[in-house]
Amino acid sequence: MTAIAPPHDDSRARRNVTVLVMAQAVLGAQLPMMFVVGGLAGQSLASNVCFATLPITMIIIGSMITATPMSALMQRYGRRVGFLVGATGGALGGAVSAYGLYAASFPIFLLGSFMAGIYMSAHGFYRFAAADTASDTFRPKAISWVMAGGLASAIIGPQLVKVTSESMIVPFMGTYLAVIVLNVAGSALFTFLDIPKPPVPELDAPRGRTRMELLKTPRIAVAVICAMVSYALMNMVMTSTPLAVVGCGFTQGNAADVVTLHVLAMYTPSFFTGHLIARFGVEKILAAGIAILALAGAVAMQGVELENFFVALMLLGLGWNFGFIGATSMLAGAHEPHERGRMQGLNDLLVFGGVTMASLASGGLMNCAGGDPQSGWMAVNIAMVPFLVLAGGALIWLLMRPKEAI
Repeated sequence: MTAIAPPHDDSRARRNVTVLVMAQAVLGAQLPMMFVVGGLAGQSLASNVCFATLPITMIIIGSMITATPMSALMQRYGRRVGFLVGATGGALGGAVSAYGLYAASFPIFLLGSFMAGIYMSAHGFYRFAAADTASDTFRPKAISWVMAGGLASAIIGPQLVKVTSESMIVPFMGTYLAVIVLNVAGSALFTFLDIPKPPVPELDAPRGRTRMELLKTPRIAVAVICAMVSYALMNMVMTSTPLAVVGCGFTQGNAADVVTLHVLAMYTPSFFTGHLIARFGVEKILAAGIAILALAGAVAMQGVELENFFVALMLLGLGWNFGFIGATSMLAGAHEPHERGRMQGLNDLLVFGGVTMASLASGGLMNCAGGDPQSGWMAVNIAMVPFLVLAGGALIWLLMRPKEAI
């Protein structure tokens, strides 16, 4: 008779998920804050409006460059140390950005944005940390619930922008001072995190696959592609949204409300995305995410009324949720624990590399691809098409392969 394995105790994983959800809500609020005001502040400081979204690009470049070192740091010293380093980077980035606004210096403001990318890099590992102590069954739900913590940040962040953006003589300076407070206060949460440091491998322990071998694994390759496309397209459109909303005659408050709905749509589905993955399979959820992103672009191109912005950005958030959580879940189950630091760092390097290019393109498309904001907004959404074809084609290719070959 075959012995039945005892059920996995996920009590530790649930505690860690609770901590990470709270961190996502408190510290994560700084990301929508900076994405709402970054382009507007850049527009006020840059000598050329084509560079208005460069501050957001610098955040993502900072995240991309520090992703691999951050992963290695966590692999050696544990998640808690890495997350504290990230919060420190976020606080320093807020301080330098605030000084850049005070001094009316675009280069200093860009430096602060780059430093804020250290937090964004660490923030990206919350979802992987949720999976560290979870069973195979609980893993998709753990990832999904941590991402759901962004629901609170979607409310807190843009509302703080409304309160702080004009609270000082220098516009937006109060927002970046609030970012410092969030990082300092939120750091205390990590003292409750209970994720063991990865064991130091023995000399004769398996080294795992090289980075190139990992990327040649079909399931990993498709997961990375879908994560890159989902995140890059979401960022490209969201980065341009405040500029488009204000440029089409609406207010900064309207722009903040659109971004609020967008971020709510990004994270609210996380309460059930894990359940959907467990029930229908990760491939179907990824396919749904790609289709919804395409629908978001179609709605955006129907017009520039405020309703179009709200609906398009809501669909954009939902598509990102299915695409990114699906890709994360697929990746988390496709590598061994001793390959974690190598693969997760490489994944975020590639993902944020794609996001960097998207955010760079966003400002150019929005401000320089047409003669007015409406034309620029259309150009941003048309640019989504080839990347959606890439992600959809990669997923179809994976599904057509024999199971033993993926």
